[in-house]
Amino acid sequence: MNTLRAKIALLLVTSIVSVMVLITLAVMYIFATPKDMEVDLLAKQLIILDRLGRQNPEAEGLSRHPDTGALDKEQTELMRAGTMRFGVPVDVTVTHKADDGRFSIASIRVGSQSWLLVDIDPPSDPELWVWITLITIGAGSIAVFAAHRMTKPLALLESAAESVRPDGSFPTLSEQGPAEVRATAAAINSLSSRLKRATESRMRLVAAAGHDFRTPLTRMRLRAEFVTDDEDRALWLKDIEELDRIADSAIELVRDETTKAPPELIRLDDLVKNIVAELQEQNLAIEVADAGEAYVKASRLALSRALRNLFINAATHGERGVVSVTGGSTARIVVSDRGPGIAADLLDQVFEPFFRADRARGQKVPGAGLGLTISREIVRRDGGDIRIANQPNGGLVQVVELPTADPQLK
Repeated sequence: MNTLRAKIALLLVTSIVSVMVLITLAVMYIFATPKDMEVDLLAKQLIILDRLGRQNPEAEGLSRHPDTGALDKEQTELMRAGTMRFGVPVDVTVTHKADDGRFSIASIRVGSQSWLLVDIDPPSDPELWVWITLITIGAGSIAVFAAHRMTKPLALLESAAESVRPDGSFPTLSEQGPAEVRATAAAINSLSSRLKRATESRMRLVAAAGHDFRTPLTRMRLRAEFVTDDEDRALWLKDIEELDRIADSAIELVRDETTKAPPELIRLDDLVKNIVAELQEQNLAIEVADAGEAYVKASRLALSRALRNLFINAATHGERGVVSVTGGSTARIVVSDRGPGIAADLLDQVFEPFFRADRARGQKVPGAGLGLTISREIVRRDGGDIRIANQPNGGLVQVVELPTADPQLK
């Protein structure tokens, strides 16, 4: 009931039913025959029938006993009182038919052993609930159809928003249907095209800036070699190396965004073990605690780069990293470390480009601050996500979740 479509349908149903009920009540009030008049008309007919029956009480069409149906005391009293008002009391009894209680029979005594049986439709209050039910069903059908047509452009927007790809682009929508739907689809397609061009333009700008950095950095490195003071030269070279890493990371980020290898079936636990083994050969403190079998579909090179960034973070900034892999409906990689963690007010910023947790982790380990940014972009592109949190007993935990794949479907 919280959807706009349901609210519009409910509003239409309520409006239509309310209007129809008011019109019905007004018509009934204006054109309805008063109940007393109905009783008087029926009483006059019974008086006439009573007179005709008494003229020949032995006629063949008369019954020798009254109707055996269920007695209707209220209608019997109404009919007798109606005939009394005209000064001609009639001995009448109203009963319901035994097989169908909706119809009544008036048994008029016209002789000592003769009864005239007449089918009558006694006056009764109209059953509005049947009419209102029919109106509600009809109005509900119309309202649901109208609400569906009215909210179709909004549903198209919702579908487009839910299908946004990790790179921010939309799938091309079919520009068919009513004019409003076609206009909405065309606007979304135009927006998607503009977003794609803007993203590509920003990526080209970042790549160009990273590439153009290299020439002045090379000149600075050459000039730094001619600095006579060893301490100053070391500081110059350190700053130049950091700028070089930033340029390399920016170019790598652009490369990951623009060069998209087709996904392939990967056994995730084997990939994790291989990456950890490579890092251990580089004397990094990282190990696999548990590795359950899990399969995912992703770009092997890109996913390896993303996981390697996370493992290096745990082994360097976190002093020592421990990795575990679990399967199921979602493949999960948990990377925990023994470091100081990150200040709670900075956790929301860890995926920002060039972020450094200065207050929680020192900068003794060189880096450009783009590792987590690149890793999350890669994982999200494959339909997963990365979460980072502090552990209760100290240290940081990095959780990577990816949709699992069927190993039989390659």
